[in-house]
Amino acid sequence: MNKKKMIRLTALVGVATATGVVAEANQAHAATTTTTETTNQTTNASVESTQAAVDAAQSTFDTAQTSVDSAQANVTSASNNVTSASASLSSAIANKEAATPENIASATSAVSSQAVVVASASQAVSEQAGVVSAAASVQASAQAEATSASASLSSASANVASATSALSAAEAALTSDQSTAANNLSAAESAASSASAAVSSDQAAVDNAQAAVASAQAIVEVQSSDVINMSAAYITALKNYLANPSSANAAALQEVAKGADYVKELQQKFKSDASLDVVVDPSDPTVQEALSVYAVNLINHLRNQYGLTTAFGASANANVAAIDFVKKYYDDEDWNIFGTTGSDGKGHNKNGLDAYANQLNTSIAEDAGSGLTTWVNGKATMATTTLHNLLYAVYSDIATMLFDDGGTNNWSHAQSIFEDGTILGTDGFNNVYLGVAFDKYGYAHYELYNATEGNHLGNNAYSLDVQTAAQALLTNAQASLASAKASLQRMTTNLMVAKAAVVAAQNQLAALENSSANDLVAVTKARTQLASAETSYQTALATYKQKEEALKKAGDNLAAAQASLEAAQATLATAKAKLAELEETVANLTNADQLLAAAQAAYEQAVANLTTATGNLGAAQVDLAKAESQLALAEDTAEQAKVRAAIAAQVDQQLNGSTTNDRQSAGQDATSLKTNGRALTATVATASAAKQKQGANQGRLPQTGNDDQEASTMALVGLGMLGMATGLYGYKKKKLTK
Repeated sequence: MNKKKMIRLTALVGVATATGVVAEANQAHAATTTTTETTNQTTNASVESTQAAVDAAQSTFDTAQTSVDSAQANVTSASNNVTSASASLSSAIANKEAATPENIASATSAVSSQAVVVASASQAVSEQAGVVSAAASVQASAQAEATSASASLSSASANVASATSALSAAEAALTSDQSTAANNLSAAESAASSASAAVSSDQAAVDNAQAAVASAQAIVEVQSSDVINMSAAYITALKNYLANPSSANAAALQEVAKGADYVKELQQKFKSDASLDVVVDPSDPTVQEALSVYAVNLINHLRNQYGLTTAFGASANANVAAIDFVKKYYDDEDWNIFGTTGSDGKGHNKNGLDAYANQLNTSIAEDAGSGLTTWVNGKATMATTTLHNLLYAVYSDIATMLFDDGGTNNWSHAQSIFEDGTILGTDGFNNVYLGVAFDKYGYAHYELYNATEGNHLGNNAYSLDVQTAAQALLTNAQASLASAKASLQRMTTNLMVAKAAVVAAQNQLAALENSSANDLVAVTKARTQLASAETSYQTALATYKQKEEALKKAGDNLAAAQASLEAAQATLATAKAKLAELEETVANLTNADQLLAAAQAAYEQAVANLTTATGNLGAAQVDLAKAESQLALAEDTAEQAKVRAAIAAQVDQQLNGSTTNDRQSAGQDATSLKTNGRALTATVATASAAKQKQGANQGRLPQTGNDDQEASTMALVGLGMLGMATGLYGYKKKKLTK
């Protein structure tokens, strides 16, 4: 079943539960086999027949279900029609009640008034349509003129492009050779300028190298003659103070040193030489060597006067360390040791000294002096870094440390120079090497390192022999001078060649200028044509802009006229709709009786249709119930036929599997039978009693036909029923759902 579920209980098949019936014991085995085969065929045919009846009943049920569904749809539709007809009837009744002469007269008057409004709106639409037509004509004319102006502009633009191309070709012809010649001249002049600059540069290098040679020669004289001599009284007073730095000994030392006046006297003894006035880099290795050797020789000369036999050393490694320390802890940290007045500085960077000493794993002492900075009106100024100023700064700083070092310094600079194995009370200065460096403020730093094999500060030591150091400077300066002179000679030759190339290029350009008269005429003509084409283009452009503006204005006017027309048409449509509504009202009021009668008839017909549809639905439901009952009966009959077929098959299996002795013992009181491996005990009656029992069972079983073979085998079926009663087949009541 497709539309609904059908639930029922199958019919119970009667079975023999106490006494089984068997065929006569002495019946031949062959006859028994034939009978069971015939019974099987009969029961199988019954199954097929009952299943066909089920299929036919199912078809009848489906047809009935379809008829019910269709009838239900008709009822729903008829019900909706009644509802609609009822609403129409109510409206017609209300219309009839409103159809008074006064209302009809009022509605008729409203129709007349609205007709006037429609006529007026229709006239406005006609007039505005004329305005749109005129505006469209103007717009079409403006479009044609704009198109023509655009074509003229395109033509003028093409003429300008053609004239420009012609001018470019003429100018190219005129300037091609001249441009090449001019470029050649420019390149030659540039090469000559570069060569001249190179000559000037190399000449300056030669001059500087010559000055360096003269400076190196002068250093020998300075190194040999610039010494600082201490009086015996000063030495005695200094020794007394260093042995016992009492106030009395400090005053005595200050008296002997004569303070600033004596420093000025010593500074005036510095041997100045014009050859030393050459600008140098204080960090240049050659300059560094000269400065450190100069400073160490001055200090060692003082230590010798003092009576010390251990001397300070100078090395490239110590100089490199000094430069690195000053950059890291003074320049990079913006550490101004003296400040701008000499009294507002930060002093020594003690944290930096400690950190650098740990880095090098050695002892470091630092002396500092004004170096390249002098004080003018109480403020520091930077002197020029010439070799003369550098040497003078070292000489002046060391002299100042000896003779102008009282006050807050307590002669600590002098102490650092004249102590042996210790500096300012700190041990570990047994092999002192001096490094000289200048910070970015111009102040000089004298770093005293204790050199060891581990820190390598004594490596790359300088010779303290004045003549040897000066000779090294002289040799380097002379080599630089020779190289500079050779380069100057090469650059001078290059300059001569470059100047000759300039002359040749100038001659080539002059020759080309004399032979380009025809090209110049062509250029002039092309320029005139281009000017004329550009004038025509500007005229065409102005006309085009004017026509475009006129076209835009005409388009705007047309759009405005069309908008007005659409508004008038909308007004007309609204007026017509209102008129139609009023006319319908008049018609409804005038024909109220007819409309009411029609609505009443329609309503009555809808009610009649609903009654008919409802009756049809009831009849269809009755037919469906009958079909459902017939289907249930057919399915029950089919189920019973399947059971009989199964019993017949079981009996056949039992009889075919029995022996001759089993058949001969059929008359015994108790027999043990085996079916599908399960024991079955039955009580056997006599043959006549079996026939009587057979008739009783046959009367209780459903019949599917008049097949005599089925009736003749019912005695055997009884044995199968006994198996069913004990659960051999397991057939029980069940639900059948479709």
